[in-house]
Amino acid sequence: MAKIYLFCSAEQFHPEVIVKQAILAEEVGFDGVMISEHFHPWVHDEGTSGFTFSTLGAIAAKTKRINLMTAVTTPLFRYHPGVVAQAAATIDRLSDGRFELGIGSGENINEKPLGYNFPGYAERSKRLVEAIEIIRRLLNSEGLDFNGEFYQTNSAKLYSPPSHTVPIFLAAGGAQTASTAVKYCDGMIVSVKDVNETKEILKTISPTKASSFKIIASRWSIYAQTDEQAWQALLPQRGLRAPSRGTAGPKELQREADSMPKSDILSKYHRLKTPEDYISAYSPLITDIKADVVGIQTTSLDQPRTIKMLGREVLPKLTKL
Repeated sequence: MAKIYLFCSAEQFHPEVIVKQAILAEEVGFDGVMISEHFHPWVHDEGTSGFTFSTLGAIAAKTKRINLMTAVTTPLFRYHPGVVAQAAATIDRLSDGRFELGIGSGENINEKPLGYNFPGYAERSKRLVEAIEIIRRLLNSEGLDFNGEFYQTNSAKLYSPPSHTVPIFLAAGGAQTASTAVKYCDGMIVSVKDVNETKEILKTISPTKASSFKIIASRWSIYAQTDEQAWQALLPQRGLRAPSRGTAGPKELQREADSMPKSDILSKYHRLKTPEDYISAYSPLITDIKADVVGIQTTSLDQPRTIKMLGREVLPKLTKL
C-alpha cells in the first residue's frame, strides 16, 4: 500500500510554520513529510529560506510516527557529502529511525549565492556518484579515506552514527539520473507533470531491482476556487516555473514570472477545487506510476485548513487504492 506524505516547502513557509504543519500532518493521518532544502527561495518578495536540517530536528522532537524526508538536499557544493551523512545520522537518531535522505544534483539558485560555480550536468552527475559512495560508507560506520576527483576524506568517521538504516533516494528528472539512482540508491524521487513521461523514466528499473527499489512520486497542485485565489496562494512559488529557473536568482525569477501572463504560470500547476479533484490528481501516482510514496505538494491560502481537509476527505480514499 502506498504511503502518503505531505510536502512542506521551505521556500514558502518559515521553519516554525513547517514544524506546525508537520505536527498537524501526523495528527490527520499522513505517513510522512517531505521538506525541500534550499539556500535561496524562488522569489524575492514572498520567499522564505530556513535551514531544513534544523527544522527536521525540531519535527523529530515533536512527532512520534511520521517519516521525515529531505526533498531534496544537494551533497555537492554547499555541503561536503560527509556533512550530509552526519546530518542524516543525527536526524535518524533524533527521530528513532524515521529519516529518509532525499538528494539531488542541485540548483544554481542555491550554490551561486555562496560563490560556487554551478557546472553542467555531466560534472554534477560525476559528483553525485562520489557523494553517494561517501555518504553510504559513512552511514555504514566506516572509517573512510577517500580520494576522488571531487571529494576527499581523511580517516572520516561518524562518531554519532545512525541507529538505523538510512535509505538514500535520488531525485530524477530524466533517464540518465534515473539510471544513477537505480545503480547507487535505494529509490528515486520523481516530480510527475505527465504520467506517461514519468513511466518512461521508470523503465530504467529492471524487474529484478523493482522489488526492493522505491518510487517516491510527487505532484504540484493549487487548492483554490478562483484564479485570483490561486495566484495569491502561488505567490511564493511563482518563480519556480519561470523559464530562467536554471540560471537566475530570486529577484530575476520574480521579475520574469511577473512579466508573464498569470494564466501561463497557473497553467503549469494542477488546479484543484474539491477533495474529489485531489483524488483524481493523485490517484494515478498510485495506480499508474505504482509509487511506494505519494507526495502531495500543494499550496493554498489556508494551509492548515487544507491539511485537515486532506486528512479527512482525501487520505482515506487514496490509501484504499
